[in-house]
Amino acid sequence: MRRILSIILLLFLSFNTFAQQDYQAEQRKLEERKAAILKEIKEFQNLLNTNKKQERNILSELNEQKKKIKLQTELINNSQKQIRTLSNDIYVNTLESNKLKRELAVLKKDYAKTIVKSYKARSEQNRIMFILSSNNFLQAYKRMQYIKQYAKYRKSQGDEIREKFEELERISAHLELQKSKQQKVVAEQEGQRKELEVEKGKQTELMNLVKKDSKKYSDQIRKKQQETKKIDQQIKAIIKKIIEEENRKRREEEARRKREEEARNAKSGTKTTSKPTVTTTSAAGKFDMTPEEKALATSFSNNRGRLPWPVEKGYISTRYGTVKHPEYDIEYESHGIEITTEKGAAVRSVFEGEVTQVQVIGNSRTIFIRHGEYLTVYNNLSSVSVSVGQKVSTKQKIGTVSSNHEGVAILKFMISKNETINNPQSWLSGK
Repeated sequence: MRRILSIILLLFLSFNTFAQQDYQAEQRKLEERKAAILKEIKEFQNLLNTNKKQERNILSELNEQKKKIKLQTELINNSQKQIRTLSNDIYVNTLESNKLKRELAVLKKDYAKTIVKSYKARSEQNRIMFILSSNNFLQAYKRMQYIKQYAKYRKSQGDEIREKFEELERISAHLELQKSKQQKVVAEQEGQRKELEVEKGKQTELMNLVKKDSKKYSDQIRKKQQETKKIDQQIKAIIKKIIEEENRKRREEEARRKREEEARNAKSGTKTTSKPTVTTTSAAGKFDMTPEEKALATSFSNNRGRLPWPVEKGYISTRYGTVKHPEYDIEYESHGIEITTEKGAAVRSVFEGEVTQVQVIGNSRTIFIRHGEYLTVYNNLSSVSVSVGQKVSTKQKIGTVSSNHEGVAILKFMISKNETINNPQSWLSGK
C-alpha cells in the first residue's frame, strides 16, 4: 500500500512539473508573439508617417486602415491567450497552496502533540529510569533505540513543517506575481480594445466617403485589378519562356559536349563512355536540371517558411489568392503578394541563385532569379543592380523599389516551382 501511495505521489509531482514547464513555454511563446506584433505595428506606423507626407487617396488609406485593425485585433487575441494562460496557472497554484495549508495544519497538530508528550517526559531521570526499569538487556537496548528514533522523528517533523512552509511562501509569492501580471495584461487589453474602436471608427468614416462616390472608386479598383491581372499574365508567360530557353540551352550544351567527346574518341579510337550531366524530364513546363541545380532546389525547398523578406521593412498590403474588396462586388486572383515599404527601399534576393531575366513590365523593371527548379520574381523596381547570368547570394541587394504616383513604394513578389505559382507567404519567415 505504501509503495502504491509513493508511486501516485511521484506521478503527481511529475505531472505538476511538466504542467509548469508547459505553462512557462506557452508564456514565452506568447510574450515573443506580442513583441513581434508590437514591432510590426511600430514599423507599420513609421511607414504610414512617411507616406502621409506624399499625396494620398482614400482607397490607399482604407487599405492601410484594414491592416491597422488586423494587427490590433491580433494583439488583442494574443493578450486574451496570455490572460487565459495566467488564469490557468493561478488556478493550479491556488489548489497547490490550499493543499499545502491543509498539510501544514495536520503537521502542526501532530507536532504539537509530540511536543506535549516530550514535555511530560522531559526529565533526564525519567529517560534513565525508563531504560533501567527494563526486564533484560534486550528490552533496555530497544528502549534506548526508541528514545533515539523518537528524537529523530521530532526533528523530521520540524524539518517537514519548515519545508512545507517555505514551499507555501514560494507559491504564494508566485501567485501574487501572476495576479499582478494578469492585472497588467487585462489593463493593456482594455487599452488595445479602445484603440481598436478608434481605428474602426476611422475605417467607417473612410468607407462612408467611398460610398458617396461609389462609381469613381469602383472604376479605380477595377483599373488596378486589370493592371495586376495583366502583369501576372506577363510574368507567367515569361516564366514559361525562361524554362523553355534554359532547357534549350541545356540540350544544346549537352549535344555540344557529346560531339566534342565523340570527336576526341574518334581520334583515339575509344568508345564514348561519358554519362549525361543533365537530368532530363519528359514533362512540359519543368526545368531540366544538373545535379548542382537539383541540390540548390532541395536547399531552397528546405528553407520554406524561413526565407528572409525581399525588403528589410514593410507589410503585406495585398495577399496571395482570391482578393475581394470589402465594399464592392469585385474580386480577382493575386498570384503574388504586394509589400508596401519605404520609399527607395533596397530589394534583396531571398536566396542564392542566378539572375535569368531582367524585364520591363508596365512602367517598371522586373527581376527573375532561378534557384534550381524554383524562380523568385521581384516586380516594380525603379533601378536594377544585377545583370542576367550573375550569381547572387541571400539578402544581396538587386535593386530599389519604385513608388507609384501617390509616392507609396510597393514591391510585388512571386515564387514559382517550375510553372506552378506558389503562395509566397508560406515561404517567408515571420521577420
